[in-house]
Amino acid sequence: MNAPARAVPAAAPTISIRNYAIVTAAYWAFTLTDGALRMLVLLHFNQRGYTPVQLAFLFLLYEFFGIVTNLVGGWAASRTGLRFTLVLGLALQVVALGFLAMLNAGWSIAASVAYVMGCQALSGIAKDLTKMSAKSAVKVLVPKGDESGLFKWVAVLTGSKNALKGAGFFVGGFLLSLLGFRGSLAAMATGVFVVLVFVLGFLPAAVGQAKKKAAFSRVLSNSSGINRLSLARLALFAARDVWFVVSVPIFLAGVLGWSFTQVGGFMALWVIAYGGVQSASPVLLARVTHGKAPGPVLASALGLALAAVTALIPIGLRFHAPPAPTMLAGLVLFGIVFALNSSVHSYLVLAYSEADRVSLSVGFYYMANACGRLLGTLLSGVLYQFAGVSASLWGAVVLATAAGIGAMFLPPVTAVVSWAGAKGDD
Repeated sequence: MNAPARAVPAAAPTISIRNYAIVTAAYWAFTLTDGALRMLVLLHFNQRGYTPVQLAFLFLLYEFFGIVTNLVGGWAASRTGLRFTLVLGLALQVVALGFLAMLNAGWSIAASVAYVMGCQALSGIAKDLTKMSAKSAVKVLVPKGDESGLFKWVAVLTGSKNALKGAGFFVGGFLLSLLGFRGSLAAMATGVFVVLVFVLGFLPAAVGQAKKKAAFSRVLSNSSGINRLSLARLALFAARDVWFVVSVPIFLAGVLGWSFTQVGGFMALWVIAYGGVQSASPVLLARVTHGKAPGPVLASALGLALAAVTALIPIGLRFHAPPAPTMLAGLVLFGIVFALNSSVHSYLVLAYSEADRVSLSVGFYYMANACGRLLGTLLSGVLYQFAGVSASLWGAVVLATAAGIGAMFLPPVTAVVSWAGAKGDD
């Protein structure tokens, strides 16, 4: 009698390395130019004498259209596939950079602000289409059920992305000094176009297409977890951008007298270090979580801790501590706590998401992210112009407190998965 054949365990499905590499390369290239563009616009127009409020307005449509794009982009991606939205994002960035290079220095401030706002609107759409597509593609490319693999690949994507975003700030300041405003924009547009051609040629068109076409009504999340997390996320990113977008860079340039390269270099180092903390967040929080996935309690505690850390900066300035060391040391502490909080949020959005509507959930979540950036950007210019950098920092304290309180109302995470390698995103 023949012995019964032993069942051979099925090999675990693996991620498509080729497709993942294409998505990641596109995301990296875009992120580098996006960071450079922000610093380029801020420093160039500050040099031309624009007020903090006018500088804030340059970025308002960028953030507003990020809201719209995140709300609609996830629905569009679920119907057309993620390659389409990724390619569209890259193409719009090329167009935005090209139009911005055609800005006429002889125009009035009002005309220039309106024109730059329009170009930034295109760039805002491009940024969030690219970001949503790349983030969602990781969930799609990782085999279902491979939660540890999911977080490993999310870690590679977002951690290196933060380093490149930081490098982009330095590149923006450096290119402005080296090539001038138009030359910098032309160089960046060329780089993004090359990546666009590569994606069109090598990434399959069907990546991320849902089996069932989602109705447009589904762009609004019906998940209490996603909805409540999105409100906390809005407050968290408003707490960052209320000082990050206008107040601190202009304080460093205008009050402390730093050069373009110094301002861009500091902002670059801050973002790179912030990304490094995100990469290490599972290790840093391991003793708190005991190796388990984070939950709402940790998200709330980190939000309140962020408020407390931020308050140290304006208190120090009020009591005449040296401004440069006080500001820099305080922002380092802010970056550490903010990165940990952001990493917990980025785990929770995946934990609350259903697999078949991940692009919709992520799109809705990043729509709230963009709302926070819009609010923070506007407040950054207004508070700095009328009350100085301390007012912007106290605004950050209030908003971080709101993020911590909002996280108290999140539902429990029912999935028991490892979050090793999970990190936050911008």
